[in-house]
Amino acid sequence: MADFRGLKAVVTGGASGIGKATARLLAERGAEVAVLDLDPSGAEKPLHAFHADISDGVSVTAAVETAAAELGGIDVLVNNAGIGAIGTVEDNDDEEWHRVLEVNLLGMVRTSRAALPHLRRAAAGRPGRAAIVNTCSIAATAGLPQRALYSASKGAVLSLTLAMAADHVREGIRVNCVNPGTADTPWIARLLDAADDPEAERAALNARQPMGRLVSAEDVAAAIVYLAGPDAASVTGTALAVDGGMQGLRPRPAK
Repeated sequence: MADFRGLKAVVTGGASGIGKATARLLAERGAEVAVLDLDPSGAEKPLHAFHADISDGVSVTAAVETAAAELGGIDVLVNNAGIGAIGTVEDNDDEEWHRVLEVNLLGMVRTSRAALPHLRRAAAGRPGRAAIVNTCSIAATAGLPQRALYSASKGAVLSLTLAMAADHVREGIRVNCVNPGTADTPWIARLLDAADDPEAERAALNARQPMGRLVSAEDVAAAIVYLAGPDAASVTGTALAVDGGMQGLRPRPAK
């Protein structure tokens, strides 16, 4: 399948985890893809890789402009880069709140702001071609323990997605987000490694999702690529849950 042939895509945080799976799938589907990452060494050919710190406006703008010049434009932006946080509202000080919001929320703002002129040019005469997809989280819509800061940042991403969709729909730019459940990513792997009983912790994470397993990076990537592509030409302002049923299902306990 080459339904992205001729399209140019930028993926932040694209050198590992969900971002890497997304960049790979976009490339497999025919897109030319640039990865922006603090450590872009994990991005493999044919991906274009550029260093970017999304907590720094100068770094983001320079990286987006370089990627656009290299690719010859930008049709798709995947705002995927983000960091985690653990604890209740008592457990993280103001400095940590600012740090996480700088990356998880303002990082998307900075990257989108830098990419919008290119997306407008892509959309001119071809409404629906230009797309932004934000990686949000089940934490935006479900109360999870020990995730106050992280949940707040992702709740803001959900609201930002809807607002951006409304702002740019008349320009022909679609804006959507995906809400992954607990995904089998490097961040989760680090949490499990730090647990007193990693196997028991993994079993607990698996059990809280009705499908009985962690979401894979490839599962989330498939949803992102759908929202970014021509099959979703009439989809905007949508949050697509990829959470193994965690948000919407209330199955009976297993016997």
